[in-house]
Amino acid sequence: MTTTDDHSLEEFGYRQELHRSLGRYASFAAGFSFISVLTTVFQFFAFGYAFGGPVFLWAWPAVLLGQLLVAACFAELAARYPISGAIYQWSSRLSNPTFGWFAGWIMVIGQIVVVAAAALALQMVLPALWSGFQLVGDDPAPTTPDGAANAAVLGVLLLVLTTLVNIVDNRVMSVINRVGVTAEIIGAVLIAVLLLTHAKRSPGITLHTGTSAQSGLLGALLVGSFTAAYVMIGFDSAGEMSEETHNPRRTAPRTILTALGAAGLLGGLVVLGGLLAAPSLTDGHLAVDGLGYVLTSRLGDGVGRALLADVVVAIAVATLAIQTAACRMLFSMARDGRLPFARRLARVNPRTGMPSAPAVVVGVLAATLLLLNFASPDAFLAIGTTCIVMLYLAYAMVTGPLLVRRLRGGFTTTGTDETGAPLFSLGRWGVPVNALALVYGLAMTVNLAWPRAAVYDPAGGHWYFRWFTVLFLGATVALGAVHRAHRARTTAPRPEAAEAVPA
Repeated sequence: MTTTDDHSLEEFGYRQELHRSLGRYASFAAGFSFISVLTTVFQFFAFGYAFGGPVFLWAWPAVLLGQLLVAACFAELAARYPISGAIYQWSSRLSNPTFGWFAGWIMVIGQIVVVAAAALALQMVLPALWSGFQLVGDDPAPTTPDGAANAAVLGVLLLVLTTLVNIVDNRVMSVINRVGVTAEIIGAVLIAVLLLTHAKRSPGITLHTGTSAQSGLLGALLVGSFTAAYVMIGFDSAGEMSEETHNPRRTAPRTILTALGAAGLLGGLVVLGGLLAAPSLTDGHLAVDGLGYVLTSRLGDGVGRALLADVVVAIAVATLAIQTAACRMLFSMARDGRLPFARRLARVNPRTGMPSAPAVVVGVLAATLLLLNFASPDAFLAIGTTCIVMLYLAYAMVTGPLLVRRLRGGFTTTGTDETGAPLFSLGRWGVPVNALALVYGLAMTVNLAWPRAAVYDPAGGHWYFRWFTVLFLGATVALGAVHRAHRARTTAPRPEAAEAVPA
């Protein structure tokens, strides 16, 4: 049966192939599960505290505000371009196909790295839940060789499962996503409430850097912002799933903003609760073992382990959601014939409504990245930071062209959604919000990628980890340029979908 949503897709030059079965909560779950408060806070809390001390909490509202500016711009675009491959599609239609292709290329490589980083988070939780999950060696700390290797093993096992789910059926994936997000929200609320009610100190402690900050207050906040920056990415996934969402012009803009807002609020409360309830701020445990240590030591083994089990569910669902988003990006770019093996990558199974080949590609490439953990424990941080930089840069490659389009008067703020209501619009606030979103995004990209030796190579001797993010980004762009040049020589010119459809 053809629906209004299907006709809306046809106006952009595409036919409906993915199964449209997601409602508003499923759309919210797509964005929230990519952000995954419990996954990312548990994964990077120890890092933020180690470099910033208690004051790193204040980087949280700053990053949330900056990302809300970006999300507001994305909400406008999701209402006007409800298409899979959101970043690629939006950038292509706002600028030109070449610039848009590089935005999509950087984004999809970044998403693959995020998949690997999310899978590594199991190491922060499973061994604390049960020592039997430490399959390699005896030391579970991810900064040790044993912990890093075990993280890779657990991550690969998780990727096998998420790849299978991403092949089976989008309804199965949606059910798992919704159940997982519900469990995560309940778990995050419980963790925040229990930690805050078990507080040992007052919130005033968050005004201190502690003994760990090595570069003063500013340095503590800049490096401490890594935690918040890693948590609050992926809200665009609600737009990524537009071709599978009912009434996407109305639904996606709202779920982009609500997913980020809910995650920002819950995550901030969990971080605050961890700082206030920690048994000690000076015994070194908080900077190594993170929130898992706080839960089990303050709430007791029973309650602590039950909440850690909920975190495991959140990590699994987050990995699944991120992999799904990467699959849709590959599918969208391949559908336009703009990737190697495009015909195979763009093929959708008519029974399941899922593009199977992208799921396998993302799973295999993410698992390959995990092998870096066998080389050095420093790979854990290098992988995590690289994925944030890639996504922040891809976001800026959307907000930048959008700002140019606004200033030239070429961005329409009118139109109606599927219900006849006006499309989401920033109105007269569009230019200032957009400009601040771009400045914030570029500044954070530089902050995250800056090759700080104390952060990326604390032991010394691994210069390539210190420069890993810059090198990886350079290699990504170079590989993309080689592919574009090869394609230009071997492919006869033909109109691309992004070129054929007016912005």
